[in-house]
Amino acid sequence: MIAVIDYGAGNLFSLCSSLESIGASVTVTADKAQLRLADKLILPGVGAFEDAAKKLRVLGLDRAVKEEAAAGKDILGICLGMQMLFEKSYEYGEHEGLGLLTGSVVPLEGNIPASFKIPHIGWNALHIQRKSRLLRYVREEDCVYFVHSYFAANCSDSVIATAEYGLELTAAVEKGNVMGCQFHPEKSGKIGLAILRAFCEEVPS
Repeated sequence: MIAVIDYGAGNLFSLCSSLESIGASVTVTADKAQLRLADKLILPGVGAFEDAAKKLRVLGLDRAVKEEAAAGKDILGICLGMQMLFEKSYEYGEHEGLGLLTGSVVPLEGNIPASFKIPHIGWNALHIQRKSRLLRYVREEDCVYFVHSYFAANCSDSVIATAEYGLELTAAVEKGNVMGCQFHPEKSGKIGLAILRAFCEEVPS
């Protein structure tokens, strides 16, 4: 069973529809007991980092996610959910993340040329940086759909793919059982479904 964490900061319908379309058993929950019972966890997210992080803490889900990650359970963060896997974010101040991955979240503004629109919205090609479980069905320059104004930086130990938008931005990360996509796989057609399938499957022997 895949548990999609419901903390009031995610667009869950399209994600759950995509997971169900590949045959995954899905539950949407904020119940820590159900998170413990799930085979894998997905942390979605839209909106502001500070608000989302507060919602996680108020519900005690930050601690639950850290405990499940420490136990070796596969976790996938999507968009803002991926950003929250890092140590901190500089979105309108400085805010603490889950600290499951080394790195920080910084604004596109000031880091990409002024001629590039913010937020970054649209399809971009992935540039594979190293072999990974999450992207095992993805080929170089397959395209996925982004919507974001901030990106993960100083995280070279976990980057598995980048995308070019004024500079090489972190597009996907993986370190052990902790994974993340800055883009939205549930909005990325067949490539996105292939990424979700790779996450949901058992680790190949």
